[in-house]
Amino acid sequence: MSWYYCLTHQQVEPDAGCPNAERMGPYATEAVAAAALERAHERNEEFDKDDD
Repeated sequence: MSWYYCLTHQQVEPDAGCPNAERMGPYATEAVAAAALERAHERNEEFDKDDD
């Protein structure tokens, strides 16, 4: 089973959820999906550091 983080509802969803355009994923586990926004923020910070 795949998991997604829904940007509309700010929660983790299984395969059968909101349209993919409204969510991040797929992720292998529910826990990884729950940390999707945090991980995206970390990656953005790393990317911004590389631009300096």
